[in-house]
Amino acid sequence: MTLTLGMVGLGRMGGNMTRRLARAGHAVVAWDRADEARATLAHEARVQPAATLEQLVVALPAPRIVWLMLPAGAPTQETLSNLVPLLARGDVVIDGGNAMYRDSQRHARELAAHGVQFVDAGVSGGVWGLENGYGLMVGGDAAAVRLVEPALRSLAPAPDRGWVHCGPAGSGHFTKMVHNGIEYGMMQAYAEGLALLRAKQEFALDVSQVAEAWRHGTVIRSWLLDLTAEFLAQDATLESIAPFVADSGEGRWTALESIELGVPTPVMTLALMERLGSQGQDDYTHRLLARMRLAFGGHAVQKIA
Repeated sequence: MTLTLGMVGLGRMGGNMTRRLARAGHAVVAWDRADEARATLAHEARVQPAATLEQLVVALPAPRIVWLMLPAGAPTQETLSNLVPLLARGDVVIDGGNAMYRDSQRHARELAAHGVQFVDAGVSGGVWGLENGYGLMVGGDAAAVRLVEPALRSLAPAPDRGWVHCGPAGSGHFTKMVHNGIEYGMMQAYAEGLALLRAKQEFALDVSQVAEAWRHGTVIRSWLLDLTAEFLAQDATLESIAPFVADSGEGRWTALESIELGVPTPVMTLALMERLGSQGQDDYTHRLLARMRLAFGGHAVQKIA
């Protein structure tokens, strides 16, 4: 079964999801406030760029399905405020951004007051999703999820796997939040292990060769390791890369949720702390530590020139 649906937000993820849906036979009406984003899809078969959000809604058959791929917070809220008055009872809005699950629960209640159904979809797959498919974690009423299921089956790695209806509204984004917390921990473990190998200078270990070997037959093999081995083969020193690791917000939400629920998550939480440290958040802490050592033990401190 094919659908006609709208896609709002044509950044790299939204654009590639639009392409995958179109190549699976669905018709997509696509809108982004940036002209250049719409232009990149102008020649894609079965994709109809819309000049305005209103034009997108008019072009969709009832019940309308509109998928948002926007940054969480104000951009999503503003778009929903403009979109909902254009929709009718029975229409469905899917939020595929990395939203806080409590915001998704609130959006579901607000849209329900207008008779519009809300589905929250945690999306994983990054830049490789166009070819490999996306992992999808979906929350919402069963009837709404059934309505959008053909799109989910087309976006997933295979129609029968890689996507899951987690439960009621908010559960999809909650599951994606935890997914990203696990991702933080896995990335930190790989980074620490490979750094430890590189530091053992007496063995002159080639970390790129080790990473490549670990990809085959070991219990720590993963797609993340595949990607790591690939870029290490090109540049094992990474001297051109600044030691700054951003965090998207979901790691913070995961840590806060673990405290609220009383569930210990030390690995995920410490991985988040490492990211915050890389952003300079611990510079003053380190200055204090150095000055304390001078105060109690007379240990020398290094001064900034």
